[in-house]
Amino acid sequence: MNTFLHILSFIGSLGLFLYGMKIMSEGLEKLAGDHMRNILGAMTRNRFMGVLTGVVVTALIQSSSATTVMVVSFVNAGLMTLRQAIGVIMGANIGTTVTAWIISLIGFKVSISALSLPLLAIALPLFFAGKGKTKNWGEFIFGFAFLFMGLNLLSKAAESLDIGMHMAGWLSHLPCERFWTIPLFVLMGTMMTMLMQSSSASMAVTLMLFGMDIPGFGFAQAVALTLGENIGTTITAFLASLTANIQAKRAALAHLFFNVFGVIVVLAFFYPTIHAVEWLVTDVLGAESNNMYLVSAFHTCFNLMNTLLQIGFVPQIERFVCWVLPIKTEQDEKSRLRYLSGGLLSTSELNLMQAKKEISLFAERCHRMFEFVNTLLTTENNEQFVGLYSRTEKYEAITDRMEIEIATYLQRVSEGRLSDSSKAQITKMLRQVDELESIGDSCYHLARILRRKRENCTEAFTDEQMQHITQMMTLTDTSLSNMENLLEQDTPLTEDQVAYSHNLENEINNYRNELKSRNLQDIDAGRYSYQLGVFYVDFICECEKLADYVINIVETEE
Repeated sequence: MNTFLHILSFIGSLGLFLYGMKIMSEGLEKLAGDHMRNILGAMTRNRFMGVLTGVVVTALIQSSSATTVMVVSFVNAGLMTLRQAIGVIMGANIGTTVTAWIISLIGFKVSISALSLPLLAIALPLFFAGKGKTKNWGEFIFGFAFLFMGLNLLSKAAESLDIGMHMAGWLSHLPCERFWTIPLFVLMGTMMTMLMQSSSASMAVTLMLFGMDIPGFGFAQAVALTLGENIGTTITAFLASLTANIQAKRAALAHLFFNVFGVIVVLAFFYPTIHAVEWLVTDVLGAESNNMYLVSAFHTCFNLMNTLLQIGFVPQIERFVCWVLPIKTEQDEKSRLRYLSGGLLSTSELNLMQAKKEISLFAERCHRMFEFVNTLLTTENNEQFVGLYSRTEKYEAITDRMEIEIATYLQRVSEGRLSDSSKAQITKMLRQVDELESIGDSCYHLARILRRKRENCTEAFTDEQMQHITQMMTLTDTSLSNMENLLEQDTPLTEDQVAYSHNLENEINNYRNELKSRNLQDIDAGRYSYQLGVFYVDFICECEKLADYVINIVETEE
């Protein structure tokens, strides 16, 4: 029973460490907010700047998995090219080595866990503060305290389980002096990281084992585990990309290829490599040989050398992953949401950014539907009319599905821990997708009006009616184009943009009223039949209704 409790304590300590890492990372990302997006988006002009960006961002948020998932989400959202993503991924591998150095320097030596409870006391009022930034600082301090509390408890749980003795007993049956055991430890490190979903947690366990001076578990075995952890950490981005688009899958594959290739190169020169690191740490830096600095130094040297080795071949890596994962057909990319994945790729900031891109695509498809209606209006060939009407009907079903899928995604995002601004943004986006679906319905209703007229009225629109319809269609099309542009921009609307949108809406309303009044006069004057007048006014009024939905969307951006 005691052993079982000790095992549960070990797992619980690891869970506390992982939770602390997650909370600390999320707090920092929320504090960074738009700045994080700007850093990743702007500092990737070339591969070297991309590497630097990956190093800085990962060192700040203390999670290479979070950075690579961010990168996958950026590629998925079309905000970063595959080539830029590869550079950032290389930098993320270097940045994640900071965690190992923190653990080596203070994690198991200085009793920082004694400060955990006072830190929690400081974080508590910040955590429950109403202001977003203050609350985010509270989350960061909470995560920092939990992280080192977990490390301390992990070390105590390992002592209670006597892991060192059990590990030594297992290693005594293993010919550790043989090279073939090194790939075995690499596999162990890979599996351990895949299960934990965190290379930082795996590194903490590796450093803890290395610090126990277990017979048979020396520097070579710790290095092998570290190599495996570099492979295992790629699983997070790979899982995140499973339901993403082809470019995001390629980014995840590039991450896997980069790390696996580096591990293969090191294994080919394994003993010279670890001897070089030992020389660097003991002779150059003056640290003792049996020290956790050795593992941390190797982790840093491995990722630095791997990046220097492959940074000149980024275009070749890009071509390789494109060859492995080709785009099958254009339809494969159009038959689903382009930017949103089935799962949440990262933190709320990035999820909302992807939703914004998908909403912009939604608006583009609605505008395309309206263009179908414009073509239907002048199509005389019956077969062409039926084909285009069917296409409009299909797009209406697509808009219905997009509304449900985007709204469902946003609801899932809202279940997470969000800042006040993110909550307000979700409310705005939910209203936008509702209004966009209504625009899709209006376009379909316009097509149905034209179909009913074609089936039930042999009388054609008069030249004057066609002139008025064309003018109304032009105004409505302008409002749709304006809406698309406003949805795509990241900056707040200017006063001129708001005024232009409302003036356009007022012009459409006034024109609708004018045409309705003139229609009654024209019917009384016998210029056309009452039935044709009904179809004419229905079409004009539906255009005005569509413009109402457009201005509703614009108002959400004000």
